[in-house]
Amino acid sequence: MEKINAIITGVGGYVPDYVLTNDEISRMVDTNDEWIMTRIGVKERRILNEEGLGTSYMARKAAKQLMRKTQSTPDSIDAVIVATTTPDYHFPSTASILCDKLGLKNAFAFDLQAACSGFLYALEMAASMICSGRHKKVIIVGGDKMSSMVNYSDRATCPIFGDGAAAFMVEASTEDFGIMDSILRTDGKGLPFLHMKAGGSVCPPSYFSIDNKMHYIYQEGRTVFKYAVSNMSDVTAAIAEKNHLDKSNIDWIVPHQANLRIIDAVASRLEVPLEKVMINIERYGNTSAGTLPLCVWDFEKKLKKGDNLIFTAFGAGFTWGAVYVKWAYDGDKVAVE
Repeated sequence: MEKINAIITGVGGYVPDYVLTNDEISRMVDTNDEWIMTRIGVKERRILNEEGLGTSYMARKAAKQLMRKTQSTPDSIDAVIVATTTPDYHFPSTASILCDKLGLKNAFAFDLQAACSGFLYALEMAASMICSGRHKKVIIVGGDKMSSMVNYSDRATCPIFGDGAAAFMVEASTEDFGIMDSILRTDGKGLPFLHMKAGGSVCPPSYFSIDNKMHYIYQEGRTVFKYAVSNMSDVTAAIAEKNHLDKSNIDWIVPHQANLRIIDAVASRLEVPLEKVMINIERYGNTSAGTLPLCVWDFEKKLKKGDNLIFTAFGAGFTWGAVYVKWAYDGDKVAVE
């Protein structure tokens, strides 16, 4: 029996129309374009500001585009995984809502929560499901409506985040391409440095929690930055060494778009020039679980069959990791949407 590999056969994406610029941010808090660009690298971010729309709306837009591009029928999809920290509801899952909106009748679906590393974990999960032989087609979505948990009076966090979603189709193949290897880690000591204080079972919503602004992102930026640089650089170097990859045969690094200085540090560690690094933080900011697939959505036309990609991310928890992917199709041959 031939070995089954899990290949990525397509990508779809969506970002909202509304553009929140640094000039507008500077009218909300004491900051300016130069400060934001120097320290974070974000020029603008997209915001889903229509009332009543959540992460499932962006996920649906991305997944519908994906299904059109891959010519996939609803009945052919076996499973849907949505990586998100901003689900529409505590329950049911955003993935279940997506199944209804897409008309999927043969799929099971669930949400996966690993903060900004969520899409990495979803890649590993989908690959395992495909390689087991039990599933043929899995949609994985990374998406977050980060504006729903950002305090726009907090100058330390409000310039960082934006909204967006993107999706991959993962399918079975006997070709020697696909999701080849991963190193994924979690370390619970990150809790004090990056979290939302209220809204969960430890501290349910109350007048006190609302009055004290406990339903927004809390981050100790310097600590998170230090751990992100160290862990993303180390794990990227480790997966490269494990798979005999170096600056000569790495075609693309796909890093989490949290901070341009972190991205520079990861590229520097592998001695890979920035021309081989997917970067769109300037236009979208940090969309949490959405950053990795949105990068590929933006850069798809530049990808060639056989390209070696290293995905890497770091998020709350702390969670982090790297995934090695051998790309399975020529991006410039995909039909224009």
